[in-house]
Amino acid sequence: MTYNPWPLGQVPREFQRPELYQIKEMGYDWDDPRDVVTMFEEKVAKFAGSKYAVSVDCCTNGLFLCLEYLKSEGLVIWPLYINIPKRTYISVPMIIIRSLMFPKYKNIDWSGIYQLNPLPIWDGAVRWTKGMYVGNNALQVVSFQIKKRIPIGRGGMILTNDKEAYDKLKLMSYDGRDLSLPYNHPNHVKMLGYHMYMTPEDCARGIILMDNTPEVNEDSGNSSMYPDVEQMMKNI
Repeated sequence: MTYNPWPLGQVPREFQRPELYQIKEMGYDWDDPRDVVTMFEEKVAKFAGSKYAVSVDCCTNGLFLCLEYLKSEGLVIWPLYINIPKRTYISVPMIIIRSLMFPKYKNIDWSGIYQLNPLPIWDGAVRWTKGMYVGNNALQVVSFQIKKRIPIGRGGMILTNDKEAYDKLKLMSYDGRDLSLPYNHPNHVKMLGYHMYMTPEDCARGIILMDNTPEVNEDSGNSSMYPDVEQMMKNI
């Protein structure tokens, strides 16, 4: 069985998304569109100062994957209460609950980034600046939502220095698939994963935007910009 090549069929170029062609015109070389995903991950990791980066379809799902990864590694002991700011985006307490943990709301002033304490997970959705990775083996999640510094429209990135975390999160984000092996290989699927990958076209758009965005930027969000999520969660 031969895996479907790209592009499939005879869709005229003017009806295809342009980003993959655009980065070739900018001097980026790739053969398989999935090479562009790796290219974007490496570019973001170098920019942020981390060893590795895992692209995902949004920041919220990136946080969810980090929580699920720590659970799978036995690094979470129930019941686990996770300290988060009262003023943040509503999806954060939701994904904590979805992961069978408990948000504990705190009066925390923050800008750009904060920790899901006591876990080594950092929500960095509104920070984009050179060297932004917090270091150690933290799992730091970036957002590319339309209001962010790199406004792809949708997408996120998990930054880490931990090779084991990187390897497992890569598998988790794309249906447990080992993309280094053919799809029909008996060991192609290595685990029960999630369908939370970032597309090559979005990664290509990220490359274009990074090349046209200043390296040093102020945080685009802080605690004063969000309502009290503890009160919001009481209404559902």
